Amino acid sequence: MKRPHESVIVQITGIVMVPFIQLFALYVIFHGHYGPGGGFQGGALLGVSFILTRLFLGQEASSKRFPSKLAAVFACTGLLIYFLTGLIPLFNGGNFLDYAHLPIPGMHAAELRYYGIMFVEIGVALGVFGTIVLLYDNLAGENW
Repeated sequence: MKRPHESVIVQITGIVMVPFIQLFALYVIFHGHYGPGGGFQGGALLGVSFILTRLFLGQEASSKRFPSKLAAVFACTGLLIYFLTGLIPLFNGGNFLDYAHLPIPGMHAAELRYYGIMFVEIGVALGVFGTIVLLYDNLAGENW
């Protein structure tokens, strides 16, 4: 939607719901590496919360808060985090995405795997989040 929604009830409900959706998205991202959920689901929730903001505030007001160019930066950063987390172990004698070969001193292999999976989940979440917002903006006709 290009214009803000006309109903005050929809606007207030959206303003109240968006922070809770974003908080739940962060919970899903950061607990997804050892439980249900993960980067894709959390990134999708985060992206949908920004799309919801664009729907009830209107494209122009919402784009001032979170521009499409910033969504592209998040998408590229997420891809870079994922790729580097997989590539760095190759230089330390491991395979691609072999988290036990991450060069973090003072950690055992189990801890390295734990944090390696978390890095990948964060990268996937940022990539999905940015991509979903970009897809919506392109379908809504946002020219950036």
